[in-house]
Amino acid sequence: MYSFGKEERLCSKKLIDSLFQSGQRFIVFPYSVHWMTCPPDALPSGIPAQALIATSKKKFRHAVDRNRIKRLTRECYRTHKPQIYQFLNSHNVTIVLSLNYVHNEIFDHSTLNHKFDRITDTLIQHISTHLDSHPSQQS
Repeated sequence: MYSFGKEERLCSKKLIDSLFQSGQRFIVFPYSVHWMTCPPDALPSGIPAQALIATSKKKFRHAVDRNRIKRLTRECYRTHKPQIYQFLNSHNVTIVLSLNYVHNEIFDHSTLNHKFDRITDTLIQHISTHLDSHPSQQS
Protein backbone atom coordinates (compact mmCIF):
# COMPACT_ATOMS: atom_id res chain seq x y z
CA MET A 1 0.00 0.00 0.00
CA TYR A 2 2.90 2.35 0.68
CA SER A 3 4.60 1.68 -2.64
CA PHE A 4 4.70 3.86 -5.73
CA GLY A 5 5.02 1.41 -8.60
CA LYS A 6 5.28 1.84 -12.32
CA GLU A 7 1.54 1.43 -12.94
CA GLU A 8 0.87 4.32 -10.52
CA ARG A 9 3.06 6.74 -12.48
CA LEU A 10 1.40 8.89 -15.12
CA CYS A 11 3.18 8.27 -18.43
CA SER A 12 0.41 8.51 -21.03
CA LYS A 13 1.00 11.50 -23.30
CA LYS A 14 -2.75 11.77 -24.03
CA LEU A 15 -3.67 11.83 -20.35
CA ILE A 16 -0.93 14.34 -19.53
CA ASP A 17 -2.06 16.67 -22.33
CA SER A 18 -5.71 16.48 -21.31
CA LEU A 19 -4.75 16.95 -17.65
CA PHE A 20 -3.04 20.26 -18.34
CA GLN A 21 -5.66 21.41 -20.88
CA SER A 22 -8.91 20.53 -19.12
CA GLY A 23 -7.96 19.51 -15.59
CA GLN A 24 -8.45 21.54 -12.44
CA ARG A 25 -5.67 23.22 -10.50
CA PHE A 26 -4.96 24.40 -6.99
CA ILE A 27 -1.82 25.56 -5.21
CA VAL A 28 -0.55 24.48 -1.82
CA PHE A 29 2.81 26.20 -1.64
CA PRO A 30 5.38 24.95 -2.75
CA TYR A 31 3.29 22.68 -5.03
CA SER A 32 0.97 23.37 -7.91
CA VAL A 33 -1.44 20.45 -8.17
CA HIS A 34 -3.31 19.65 -11.38
CA TRP A 35 -5.95 16.92 -11.22
CA MET A 36 -8.67 15.49 -13.39
CA THR A 37 -11.15 12.64 -13.13
CA CYS A 38 -10.87 10.06 -15.87
CA PRO A 39 -12.81 6.99 -16.98
CA PRO A 40 -11.88 3.82 -15.04
CA ASP A 41 -10.75 2.07 -18.24
CA ALA A 42 -8.09 4.77 -18.83
CA LEU A 43 -6.01 3.46 -15.89
CA PRO A 44 -4.77 -0.06 -15.08
CA SER A 45 -7.33 -2.11 -13.14
CA GLY A 46 -7.21 -1.64 -9.38
CA ILE A 47 -5.34 1.66 -9.62
CA PRO A 48 -7.58 4.62 -8.65
CA ALA A 49 -4.93 7.31 -9.32
CA GLN A 50 -1.85 7.96 -11.39
CA ALA A 51 0.56 10.73 -10.46
CA LEU A 52 3.16 12.79 -12.29
CA ILE A 53 5.90 14.49 -10.28
CA ALA A 54 7.80 17.37 -11.87
CA THR A 55 10.34 20.04 -11.01
CA SER A 56 11.40 23.02 -13.09
CA LYS A 57 14.77 22.82 -14.80
CA LYS A 58 14.73 26.61 -14.99
CA LYS A 59 14.63 26.97 -11.19
CA PHE A 60 16.94 24.05 -10.39
CA ARG A 61 19.78 23.89 -12.90
CA HIS A 62 21.50 20.92 -11.26
CA ALA A 63 19.96 17.50 -11.79
CA VAL A 64 20.99 16.57 -8.24
CA ASP A 65 18.63 19.20 -6.84
CA ARG A 66 15.75 18.23 -9.13
CA ASN A 67 16.19 14.57 -8.28
CA ARG A 68 16.23 15.35 -4.54
CA ILE A 69 12.97 17.29 -4.80
CA LYS A 70 11.33 14.54 -6.82
CA ARG A 71 12.55 11.91 -4.36
CA LEU A 72 11.17 13.87 -1.38
CA THR A 73 7.88 14.45 -3.22
CA ARG A 74 7.53 10.76 -4.10
CA GLU A 75 8.17 9.83 -0.47
CA CYS A 76 5.52 12.24 0.81
CA TYR A 77 3.00 11.16 -1.83
CA ARG A 78 3.69 7.51 -1.06
CA THR A 79 2.93 7.96 2.64
CA HIS A 80 -0.26 10.00 2.01
CA LYS A 81 -1.51 7.80 -0.82
CA PRO A 82 -3.60 5.40 1.31
CA GLN A 83 -5.85 8.24 2.47
CA ILE A 84 -6.39 9.38 -1.14
CA TYR A 85 -6.94 5.82 -2.40
CA GLN A 86 -9.45 5.08 0.36
CA PHE A 87 -11.52 8.12 -0.64
CA LEU A 88 -11.31 7.33 -4.37
CA ASN A 89 -12.22 3.67 -3.90
CA SER A 90 -15.19 4.50 -1.67
CA HIS A 91 -16.56 6.85 -4.35
CA ASN A 92 -15.57 4.70 -7.38
CA VAL A 93 -13.57 7.51 -8.93
CA THR A 94 -10.28 7.43 -10.84
CA ILE A 95 -8.06 10.48 -11.21
CA VAL A 96 -4.79 11.57 -12.70
CA LEU A 97 -2.76 14.22 -10.94
CA SER A 98 0.40 16.21 -11.36
CA LEU A 99 2.50 17.53 -8.48
CA ASN A 100 4.72 20.38 -9.69
CA TYR A 101 7.26 21.86 -7.30
CA VAL A 102 7.16 25.62 -7.94
CA HIS A 103 9.39 27.12 -5.24
CA ASN A 104 13.04 27.95 -5.90
CA GLU A 105 14.43 26.52 -2.63
CA ILE A 106 14.36 22.98 -1.31
CA PHE A 107 12.31 22.42 1.85
CA ASP A 108 13.16 19.65 4.30
CA HIS A 109 11.18 16.42 4.51
CA SER A 110 9.12 17.34 7.60
CA THR A 111 7.93 20.61 6.04
CA LEU A 112 6.96 18.87 2.81
CA ASN A 113 5.16 16.19 4.81
CA HIS A 114 3.03 18.87 6.52
CA LYS A 115 2.32 20.42 3.11
CA PHE A 116 1.15 17.03 1.86
CA ASP A 117 -1.37 16.86 4.70
CA ARG A 118 -2.91 20.03 3.26
CA ILE A 119 -2.60 18.79 -0.33
CA THR A 120 -4.41 15.55 0.55
CA ASP A 121 -7.22 17.36 2.38
CA THR A 122 -7.59 19.95 -0.39
CA LEU A 123 -7.57 17.30 -3.12
CA ILE A 124 -10.27 15.27 -1.38
CA GLN A 125 -12.32 18.43 -0.87
CA HIS A 126 -11.99 19.41 -4.56
CA ILE A 127 -12.93 15.92 -5.74
CA SER A 128 -15.97 15.88 -3.43
CA THR A 129 -17.10 19.24 -4.78
CA HIS A 130 -16.56 18.02 -8.33
CA LEU A 131 -18.58 14.85 -7.69
CA ASP A 132 -21.42 16.85 -6.12
CA SER A 133 -21.63 19.06 -9.21
CA HIS A 134 -21.15 16.15 -11.68
CA PRO A 135 -22.98 13.13 -10.20
CA SER A 136 -22.98 11.35 -13.59
CA GLN A 137 -19.23 10.66 -13.29
CA GLN A 138 -19.76 8.67 -10.11
CA SER A 139 -20.34 4.99 -10.94
